[in-house]
Amino acid sequence: MRELSLHILDIIENGIRAGANLITITIVEDHKNNKLKISIADNGHGIPSDMLEKVTDPFYTTKSVRRVGLGLSLFREASRRCEGEFKITSRVGVGTETCATFRIDHIDLAPMGDLESTLSSLIIGNPGVDFIYDHEIDGERVILDTRDIK
Repeated sequence: MRELSLHILDIIENGIRAGANLITITIVEDHKNNKLKISIADNGHGIPSDMLEKVTDPFYTTKSVRRVGLGLSLFREASRRCEGEFKITSRVGVGTETCATFRIDHIDLAPMGDLESTLSSLIIGNPGVDFIYDHEIDGERVILDTRDIK
């Protein structure tokens, strides 16, 4: 994927398929420490511990429509390519959190992309799901909570 917003979209769609009705997207851009952190947390079904290690394998998927699951593996590799870290934590019945970090000045860091359109299409297309969008840039923070809008 050429844009980080597409990785975010993919992970959020995974959470919606897992039955989430609350998804939190947290983005922290810390230029002083040269670090970008993207975290997506949901309250979906969660991933059993025996499957958690498999979800970043590009040849593993739980979807019946195709035989590969590239989204998480591509996001992990994008993070690693930019000297970052990637982590998925999950508890069955509680939800899943995917977190990736990136070195901001790395030459291979993909652009954020059209995050506004990504988020608005998710919000409009999923009226039964609430979203919290929390974006911080060098200490300045904006939070959008669709529960406040509703």
